[in-house]
Amino acid sequence: MAGTELYGAEERREIQDVLDTGIFFRFNHDAQRQNHWKAKNFENIVKAQTGAAHALAVSNGSAAIMAALAASGIGTGDEVICPPFTYVATIEAILLLGALPVFAEIDETLCLSADGIKAALTPKTKAVCLVHMCGGNAHMDAIMALVQAKGLILVEDAGQAYGAQYKGTAVGLFGRAGAYSFDFFKIATAGEGGVLVTNHAQTYSWADNYCDHGHSHLGTNRGMETHPVIGFNFRISELHAAIGCAQTRRVPEIIKKNRAIKQQLIQLLSAHKLFSFAALGDSEGDSGTFLNLFLPDTETAKVFVDHLNAQGIGGFNYWYTNMYHFINQWDHITHLRTCSKLPIEVLGAPQDYKSLQLPKTQAIIGRLVSFGIRCTWTDAEVHQLAESLLHAANRI
Repeated sequence: MAGTELYGAEERREIQDVLDTGIFFRFNHDAQRQNHWKAKNFENIVKAQTGAAHALAVSNGSAAIMAALAASGIGTGDEVICPPFTYVATIEAILLLGALPVFAEIDETLCLSADGIKAALTPKTKAVCLVHMCGGNAHMDAIMALVQAKGLILVEDAGQAYGAQYKGTAVGLFGRAGAYSFDFFKIATAGEGGVLVTNHAQTYSWADNYCDHGHSHLGTNRGMETHPVIGFNFRISELHAAIGCAQTRRVPEIIKKNRAIKQQLIQLLSAHKLFSFAALGDSEGDSGTFLNLFLPDTETAKVFVDHLNAQGIGGFNYWYTNMYHFINQWDHITHLRTCSKLPIEVLGAPQDYKSLQLPKTQAIIGRLVSFGIRCTWTDAEVHQLAESLLHAANRI
């Protein structure tokens, strides 16, 4: 992805601003920082690009989704419907807040479906944590209709989907709060970083407090600030935010290139009988960061992956066996292996995670092979990748 591809003079200039002042802390020190406010600038860029009323830059995407849940009022004993296909941080955040994950089926968008959410509802359901996977978007009209009808809180983990939209609205802005990741492998990177977005003033205020030990950030003397809520330290440094500023300014152009390359690959591959492609809630809102291929079934996908590996083709994920993104490999979650007791171990899990049956999700992820799009690919490289994929498919 572009975050691992594009570095240059703009990043160096932003970092040098911070080094010249020596102020790495995002708050206070007004006189010494010479009007360089990198975290604030980073937040303003995200607000401008997404249309969010409020944005809070934090230490990483995991902190962003945890703060989004916490600031939305999700805590001990609350049942939260979530997908079994996501980066494991989504589930960790729910558990560490004391809430109870309820896993539901996804659809061909690779995201939770309205039908999956509906089937997982119980009288204790408080929230839905929707994850926009692999740079795409869910079927938001159907999901929002269900969420609103049931009076649920929606929190969006758009860690892999910065820049994606659904019918003109940025993913992450449909619910109470949303979260983006800016780690090394995302469309834009801060090295490590995340941003929480919300259109709700109180949710933003709680997140702002929660992510800095409860500090109110009122006044000019940090040592005398009040503490409206209990929080922790999820602050981003000015150095990381400086990189995030330069990187995030590139996103509109990156998305334009990603989409063009993705469409070229789809055109080159679509005639092959073994290939189909993941759906999108809104195809015009795709960030274009992944080419998501479906093979006919799990066994065919496994053979296809074996052929890719034999050819030395890299840059893809077979999520079905991925250790961090799919429930099949989350033994520590399904068996609740902890180093300190969590509320779920006292309250009891709402599902038997060890014997959970999600057949539609298993079939979808078993068939899925995803390639990260690189915006710097040349036309020759795109054609070479397509030829390699076709060659692997033709051997099946």
